[in-house]
Amino acid sequence: MKDKTLVLGASTKADRYAYKAANMLLSKGNKIALLGNKTGEVANHMIETDPSKISDIDTVTLYLNPKNQEQYYDFIKNLKPRRVIFNPGTENPKFEKELESEQIETIEACTLVMLSTGQY
Repeated sequence: MKDKTLVLGASTKADRYAYKAANMLLSKGNKIALLGNKTGEVANHMIETDPSKISDIDTVTLYLNPKNQEQYYDFIKNLKPRRVIFNPGTENPKFEKELESEQIETIEACTLVMLSTGQY
């Protein structure tokens, strides 16, 4: 099993990219954790609303616009993930610089494309 990916901005709505990414991550053999503003379930995985229940994360894939990311800055830095993926629409140069100063890799890319092209 590969290391765990946190889908931040998780949603139970099937048309959302966060929902599609959670399902594709699982289909490719990745472990996932889901964090969102509403509880629910995606592919038999519960969406947490309490960040303190999340740990052991290798990759954070963001599905929140820069304004909605702010409340998670310290949480993400304290997780000490290997990398954070900024999906289209989530690019945040200020936060990317902060993460890089903590030796956390940042990638501006689409998780769905990375998974489907074997770059994940």
